Amino acid sequence: MFLALWATPRSTSTAFEWMMRQRGDFTCVHEPWNELYYYGEDRRSDRDGGVPARPGHTYAAVWEGLIATAGTGDLFVKDFAYSVEHDLDDAKLAAMTHTFLVREPRRVVQGLASHWPDCTFEEVGFASLYRLFERIADRDGTPPPVMASDDLLDDPAGTIRAYCAAVGIPFLPEALTWEEGERPEVNWYGEGTGPWHDSLRHSTGISRTTTEYPPLEDDPRLLDLYGRSLPHYESLMVHRTAPLVESAP
Repeated sequence: MFLALWATPRSTSTAFEWMMRQRGDFTCVHEPWNELYYYGEDRRSDRDGGVPARPGHTYAAVWEGLIATAGTGDLFVKDFAYSVEHDLDDAKLAAMTHTFLVREPRRVVQGLASHWPDCTFEEVGFASLYRLFERIADRDGTPPPVMASDDLLDDPAGTIRAYCAAVGIPFLPEALTWEEGERPEVNWYGEGTGPWHDSLRHSTGISRTTTEYPPLEDDPRLLDLYGRSLPHYESLMVHRTAPLVESAP
């Protein structure tokens, strides 16, 4: 199985990825296309344009590597649709099992802007996420699974149990907890350790953080990003997969 989780930034998706790593039955790859988007030879953004690309680090090469890995066992990839939407032809889409994770866009915009005050609407990620969702739903005739971040934070076990049932993999409750520590597996080339995953480093499971952000109303540009993202979020939430309670023995 080549299992893809499509999300937006700051959506608790890396915590979900960390849970998948604890399972031990999937090879997990962290944001291969988003790394390309900013650091590849054929990068799509000049945000970190001064960081030289690794030779051969291209969309074509990364896809070849992912397919090769998927050919040797189960593969899980977490990423953002805006990073790779331009490169996903029908054959590539057909090679993956697609799932989605969405978070209320106010928190997404606030969290992303705390790192990148000049973040763009594309980088916030909701428009491309919904376009990809629609494309897959139209192709398959049924919507792919959609997790809500609030469900994941409030009921990790029930939400992950529902996710596993939706994609046909066993629910492994032991994967929901881990030890504190560094997480080099979820850093990009060129990024260093960075501040993106401070909460994950100190976590022992999926839980809410208490980070406070300035109100969006203090910044008209960020408020506009929120307003433009909200309809896509609401459209995705129509298809939310509800958490599952544990079956009685």
